[in-house]
Amino acid sequence: MKHRAKELCANQLSSVYIGGGTPSILSCSAIQKLFQTIRENFNICGDAEITFEANPDDITQELIDALVSEGVNRISLGVQSFNDHQLKLLRRRHSAQQAIHAVYLIHKAGIKHISIDLIYGQPQQTLKQWNDDLQQALNLPIDHLSAYTLTVEDATPLKHLLENGTLILPSDEITFKQYKMLCETMRNHGFEHYEISNFCLPGGASQHNSGYWNNKPYLGIGPGAHSYNGTSRFSNPTDLGLYIVKCGLLERIKEELTDNERCNDFVFTSLRTSKGLNLGILEQLFGKQKAENIKTWAAPHIKNQHLTYYDNTLRLTERGVFVSNDIMSDLMHLEEE
Repeated sequence: MKHRAKELCANQLSSVYIGGGTPSILSCSAIQKLFQTIRENFNICGDAEITFEANPDDITQELIDALVSEGVNRISLGVQSFNDHQLKLLRRRHSAQQAIHAVYLIHKAGIKHISIDLIYGQPQQTLKQWNDDLQQALNLPIDHLSAYTLTVEDATPLKHLLENGTLILPSDEITFKQYKMLCETMRNHGFEHYEISNFCLPGGASQHNSGYWNNKPYLGIGPGAHSYNGTSRFSNPTDLGLYIVKCGLLERIKEELTDNERCNDFVFTSLRTSKGLNLGILEQLFGKQKAENIKTWAAPHIKNQHLTYYDNTLRLTERGVFVSNDIMSDLMHLEEE
């Protein structure tokens, strides 16, 4: 932080996000030192969003007290499921009851914003189980929910079980039904679907993640962390040993962005949000020809109802979310045609 603080142009930080990794395994003294160093090197706004990621089984009264004393006002909890059988399949250490207890412990401590992560599209996960997960989540004092389809990493026990046929992933149609259930259920309970995977009650949107989607500069600290200054991206080495030895003298990978790459970023981040891709703003930033091209490239996706076009704005439909990578790829050309 001491070496990198000057790289961030902002006079004040509107958001601090302690993620990772699993920062909740840190000792309370390490957390105190971490925040002390942040305050020594950065000026944090009085109303800044300060988020801390945690696993349910790491939540203790001592940890929560330490976070509250450091000004943490948002916790992102990796719940994944409230079904103990599914949690075992996912190799999670916590139980459903531990997750529920963790949320109430955080809420009782007065932390205003609580987000939980859930996963759908899991092996053996039925529509009823997914509905039960959603209903349990909505019975808790949370104001934000992130829901993702299962991503199976290589060289993991889950990957092996899927490859040998012990477990089977649900069909795309079942996964889509789960996503549709997610959208309808959250909407019926007053949650705004403000980004592909994120839902919030009024005032509960993640300011930090919204900064990414709105193209704001950010500084990433730690091995493998990424930064963005508005025109270039930077990435730190992923090797922990090298990071510790080199400290502030790291040779980072720098990627200078062309206008076309910045346009592609604008397309990608805009389409992920409920606001959608405003072609009027895109034209102001990148020119009329680019906006006209994107409108042309979007036409087939509008026709098959994967995109909507209204008020000069493109938005993904619920069905379009499931092929969003293909849609974005079609709209994000490497070179101007």
